[in-house]
Amino acid sequence: MHPEIKAKEPVSTVEVPGSKSLTQRALIAASLAQGKSLIRHALMAEDTRYLMAGLKKLGAVIEPAAEGFEITGTGGAITNQCNEIFLGNNGTALRFLTALVCLGRGRYVLTGEPRLCERPVGPLVSALQEMGVEIACHNNCPPVRIMANGLRGGRITLTDIESSQYVSALLLCGPYTAKGIELSLTGNIVSAPYIDLTIRVMNDFGAKVMQTGHRQYLVGTQNIFSGRDYSIEGDASSASYFFLAAALLKKTVRVDGICRQSVQGDIRLLDIMETLGCSVESGENYVEVSAGDLVSGDMTFDMGDMPDMVPTVGVLAAFRKGRTRITNVAHLRIKESNRLAAMATELNRIGIAASELPDGLMVEGGQACPALIETYNDHRIAMSFAVAGLVKPGIEISGRNCVDKSFPGFWQEVAKI
Repeated sequence: MHPEIKAKEPVSTVEVPGSKSLTQRALIAASLAQGKSLIRHALMAEDTRYLMAGLKKLGAVIEPAAEGFEITGTGGAITNQCNEIFLGNNGTALRFLTALVCLGRGRYVLTGEPRLCERPVGPLVSALQEMGVEIACHNNCPPVRIMANGLRGGRITLTDIESSQYVSALLLCGPYTAKGIELSLTGNIVSAPYIDLTIRVMNDFGAKVMQTGHRQYLVGTQNIFSGRDYSIEGDASSASYFFLAAALLKKTVRVDGICRQSVQGDIRLLDIMETLGCSVESGENYVEVSAGDLVSGDMTFDMGDMPDMVPTVGVLAAFRKGRTRITNVAHLRIKESNRLAAMATELNRIGIAASELPDGLMVEGGQACPALIETYNDHRIAMSFAVAGLVKPGIEISGRNCVDKSFPGFWQEVAKI
């Protein structure tokens, strides 16, 4: 244990909902599967509802069950009950369904809120065009218009992509293409752990994904998804805000429903917490973070593999002595908000010197002051600065309901600390 860390009593205990990333991937697999699935402990939030509504229009039967949802899959036979699917600001659903509807027949239009229609999908559209799909978007962004007639598959190369969701979308549809998919990735690939997460879910539902070389994947057509009983682990991204609370409040916070051996890439935030002087304990179904004085001095963190953790680390950096440089996250400009601009602006608003870098963020720790935080309708901005408000009274959050996108119970859990 770090010598400055205080005794771990009393402990604040909170719970996080099911993983947003795992929920969405499991919903796709179960909706394509042959037979019925029970998805337990799924995240029920705004993003989930948009995706489920879209999947129902494509033929999946999704009904509430005691611990989550029961899904009767389509067996890959996508229907066209309503040709326009509105997805709010759910970028994951937009990209996954862009590929999925190509398995169907007829005209589909995928669209959403104004911000979603500013988020790129061009590289995925181009890859689908290479497979013979009649598909188009506007300036590389939604709405996406598809005249579907099944998906041929084949060899595809993606280079320097700004979203791993393009990869996941193609992999998830691979078992239902005419001849499978051979996918190669070159150049800079961001958020790579999410590709591993997708492959994990696909294997769990009975499909086989082979890694034939470095960043080379082969999905055959011999093994499609089968219905199954599937449990979703707690959301590591949601847990991060309580790890942050432990660090800033210099106390112990226990998060139930998650463990350090999680398949989610964002659990690696705990490595950064330990580097900064926190102590971490984990059991089968919990993680405890304890903190005393944070390590001071200049530090640089490459966060390309866990970009959703940048708002969390940005707020942590504001309360730590020294300069923190966050790199390899230029793609945060195309998230629910332009997160780099949003973080720099809001950190400055609370009196912390922060600036955008070409590929990240620079934060100089200092003394925070009260302010009303603009959230840009971005759940991660809201939740990160909400924790800052636990440390500095007078930091208030506007547009608090934006947390419903991924964590509807967030404010109730924060109140437990």
